Amino acid sequence: MDCAIIAREMLDTTQPDTTESHAAPPKDEPRGCLFALSQPPLMIFLAVIGCLLLMASLHDLLLL
Repeated sequence: MDCAIIAREMLDTTQPDTTESHAAPPKDEPRGCLFALSQPPLMIFLAVIGCLLLMASLHDLLLL
């Protein structure tokens, strides 16, 4: 399923046909910060960092 996303977002290097003078502009999907945050590797990384911070804060509060 990730391959379809990568293939769709690849740069199109084909030359446009010069016989058609009224070619439609390509549709770009607007994407914001929430799209970047929804990526699984980033979410795993943020979860690991969050768990480490939580463990460190609990250690400081309860054991020191």
